[in-house]
Amino acid sequence: MTVASPIPGPRSENIPLAIGLRLGSVLMLSLMWALIKFLSLRGVHFAELLFYRQLLALPVVYGWIVWTIGPAGIATKRPDLHLTRTAVGLTSMVCNFGAVILLPLAESTTIGFTAPIFATIFSALFLREATGIHRWGAVVLGFVGVVVIARPDNAHFPLVGLGVAIAAAVGTATVAILLRALSRTETPPAIVFWFTILSVPPLGLLMIWFGQWHDPVTFALILAMGVCGGIAQLLMTSALRLAPVAVVMPMDYSAIVWAALLGWLLWGTLPIASTWLGTALIVASGLYILLREKRLGRFAVLRAEAEAKP
Repeated sequence: MTVASPIPGPRSENIPLAIGLRLGSVLMLSLMWALIKFLSLRGVHFAELLFYRQLLALPVVYGWIVWTIGPAGIATKRPDLHLTRTAVGLTSMVCNFGAVILLPLAESTTIGFTAPIFATIFSALFLREATGIHRWGAVVLGFVGVVVIARPDNAHFPLVGLGVAIAAAVGTATVAILLRALSRTETPPAIVFWFTILSVPPLGLLMIWFGQWHDPVTFALILAMGVCGGIAQLLMTSALRLAPVAVVMPMDYSAIVWAALLGWLLWGTLPIASTWLGTALIVASGLYILLREKRLGRFAVLRAEAEAKP
């Protein structure tokens, strides 16, 4: 679910800490996805999940900003672009939540790994970045992985879920392009804060029709979902401040381990053989794109994608 940091001053690298923070963010996101799926089975409406995810993350995000850089850190010069980012980000979030509900955790997580593939395509189409045969080859490899997972004859999961998951990856890649533009004038904390706070009012309107009362256990799980999401965003942003994107971004692929484990523990489901093979192809594609970016010294879009998680 981005770009050189606009915060002034030299960046102090701490690679072991950065890796630990990124792994922690992946774990928090995986727990959030599992909670979303679990809560949907407990009767929590889709609109409620979206609203509480953003509302409960807001104090976590704002508290982090006050503690690290002060309230002035949320000042913005691009309210128009924040609104656009919010609209696209909410659409992407809807698709991400839908994919988690419709698909097993491992499959929805794996399809999410295609976001760097779409980011590569968009950077070539819209940012006019040179994209050679190596990167296009990696894009093709990634899509082969998607086809292997989908298997047209496979009834393991609904193909509509696959379509929603791909739409979510496209949305994440689109957000990455927007974050690249935003980061020219905005700090990472401001970007996270404005997306969170601007998305609460429209989601709050949906609560007029879909909000329900729940038992204390369900509300506790909803609280845990929101807090996990807020912490995940902060950890992944912090990791990118402490180490290059080429170091921290591969840690995202540990999500498949957590997704498979949580899917087995909570629902007794394990990925089928075609899912593992497709995952290997998609991960290989993503890592190769990352390697090419490292060699070419271009990380803007990939860094944006690394910060664009829901």
